[in-house]
Amino acid sequence: MPVEITWWGHATCTVADSGVRILTDPLFARRLAHLRRRRGAPPPPEAADADLVLVSHLHADHLHVPSLARLAAGTRVLVPAGASRAVPALRRLTRLRFTEVGPGDEFEVGTLLVRAVPALHDGRRLPVGPHRSPALGYVVSGAARTYFAGDTGLFDAMAKEVGRVDVALLPVGGWGPYLGQGHLDAGRAAEALARLGPRSAVPVHYGTYWPIGMDAVRPHEFHAPGVEFERLAALRAPAVAVHRLAHGERVRVEVTR
Repeated sequence: MPVEITWWGHATCTVADSGVRILTDPLFARRLAHLRRRRGAPPPPEAADADLVLVSHLHADHLHVPSLARLAAGTRVLVPAGASRAVPALRRLTRLRFTEVGPGDEFEVGTLLVRAVPALHDGRRLPVGPHRSPALGYVVSGAARTYFAGDTGLFDAMAKEVGRVDVALLPVGGWGPYLGQGHLDAGRAAEALARLGPRSAVPVHYGTYWPIGMDAVRPHEFHAPGVEFERLAALRAPAVAVHRLAHGERVRVEVTR
């Protein structure tokens, strides 16, 4: 049975597996603070249709309260432990069902099992926020094992913590020309593929949002990460099929056990 991956832009994806729809880090806005959506139309209403929503960490481009408010009443949302304390606005979304999780926690939805795994990233809501929450990735196990990395850097125990996966959704860029610690660029994402050894990979978290005015100054930093990841992955993890999607495009990945 195939798993279907749709990339809506940034870290927002729909993973459809065994009749269950899982949505990652929903961000539907045209503008977020100093960032504007520069490529791809905002996701259509169908993008908010999900049986389960996964939020990887508390940064506003991953936990976006107005986007969460577009979810249907009763939708279950997994958020990092401490999210409701660090982001009080979540308490106003009483139509949704939030479950706080940490590394190693598991959650069942339909026939799927979702496991939270560690990520190397600052999980605070603000750079100087007083409340710490873990940054997470998630492994969705059904017909396929799909790893959504959220936002993370490389770390020594990545392969051990994530385990065997069939599909990896990996960040390969950001929303500015500089990536600090705790991020994957195209090269580090290709190294992650070599460590994880999935059958397929989809690059995400690049080429969607860009600071106002920056696209006129360094446009190559905005467009390049997906192509560069594809090139480096062919060198470092040649057995992995890389699917570089356009915004709103989907791919069906056949998985044989």
